[in-house]
Amino acid sequence: MLFNSYTFLGFYAIVYLAYLASGKRVGTQNVLLLVASYVFYAAWDYRFLGLILLSTGVDYFAARRIDDSQSFTSRKTWLMLSLAVNLGVLATFKYLGFAIESFCQLTGFFGLPLSPTLAEIVLPVGISFYTFQTLSYTIDVYRGRVPACRDLLGFSVYVAFFPQLVAGPIERATHFLPQVLHKRRIRRVDLAIGTQFVVLGCFYKVVLADSVAPMVDQFYVSPSRYGASVAWLANIAFAVQIYGDFAGYSLIARGISRWMGFRLMSNFRQPYLATSPRDFWNRWHRSLSMWLRRYLYFELGGNRFGLAKTCRNLMITMLLGGLWHGASWNFVLWGVYHGALLIGVHAWNACRSTSRSPTHSRSIRAVARVFQIALMFVLTLIGWTLFRCESFMQIRETFSVLFASRFWDPRWISFAIPTLTALSIMLSIDIWREATQSELVFLRAPVIVRWSLYVFMILSVISVGFRPTTFLYFQF
Repeated sequence: MLFNSYTFLGFYAIVYLAYLASGKRVGTQNVLLLVASYVFYAAWDYRFLGLILLSTGVDYFAARRIDDSQSFTSRKTWLMLSLAVNLGVLATFKYLGFAIESFCQLTGFFGLPLSPTLAEIVLPVGISFYTFQTLSYTIDVYRGRVPACRDLLGFSVYVAFFPQLVAGPIERATHFLPQVLHKRRIRRVDLAIGTQFVVLGCFYKVVLADSVAPMVDQFYVSPSRYGASVAWLANIAFAVQIYGDFAGYSLIARGISRWMGFRLMSNFRQPYLATSPRDFWNRWHRSLSMWLRRYLYFELGGNRFGLAKTCRNLMITMLLGGLWHGASWNFVLWGVYHGALLIGVHAWNACRSTSRSPTHSRSIRAVARVFQIALMFVLTLIGWTLFRCESFMQIRETFSVLFASRFWDPRWISFAIPTLTALSIMLSIDIWREATQSELVFLRAPVIVRWSLYVFMILSVISVGFRPTTFLYFQF
């Protein structure tokens, strides 16, 4: 059941009207939300509801035992049980086939070909998102950051809340669980904020992302047929597609949640205005970045034990962050690439910290910032190439076109007009947000400006039409 479908519009309308009719009774609302969430997920594949129930049950009871136990050994045992079940399920459904295939390729390289017969494993939609969300809860209970939830109904809603179930944001229990357990109040400002998020999210997905997606697919079918000018434009188009697609989903999820009185965290903060790799990861998929930083990077030691171990921790974190996105070597390479960027900048800053930085005028700093943004955008595009390619052969072919092929290609204009138009619109909104340091720029604008933008975006969505195209991050 896709957000950009009439089926979901009907589903949400029914759920929302029933939600409002339930008054302010939290228990009744949570029963409704849980049933709606399970129906929403079952629409993808009812067989995988058992995995959500398993994760919910294990983490609910494990966290209670951790909270109630005074024994360090007992607490650690229950934590290990939670980790083993959740990561075991994730590894089985997402990485087992990849691991076996990679092992067979390795043995074949050494002259020992193996070809085991395996049933195709279907990847449950959203498994990486809700697994990380429940794991963060159990770890937080173990660390004493949050008490164990005693309300099974409320905890089940926390795990399966349908607006953010299949593609996040990955919410922490300290932020989202109290909203589930306590009485919620829907104010006029919540309706206004939710409306901005939903309208902008639909515009990002339907008008911007989906409009450039065919060009991206066209190029990556056979990159060698094109020149470097088209290759770079196709990569820019993919940057627009993945940002518009994922940010669009997150905005819609936040908007429809806000209409019900829930506040989900912001998952994006103008990522293509980043000035460094670290800044990019503070802006892109922020819920995952925070999860990796808190539950992996800091647990490994962070930057507390010298430059060498800091670099090691950065690489491990980004390597696993890349692998989180999918069981494929291109995602591993993408994680390694970003890990190398973070390490390079960290090492550079460590060397510079011993020398005094010169003071520059405001104009020089502004020019330097523009240069840093442009450079980071190019580095991000190179990373998106690794992310989008599906094999080593395609990676090699694409990079040979980007850097070693003829630049001129007469077909560039057919890629340039829609791509640069979409990018300009997207960056204009982001620059507006960055300048005001607020994501609620439409609500802060004069009424005539706000409603002119709303009408333009709604008419654009209607003119393009709701097409049930899958969101890219549903595969993760």
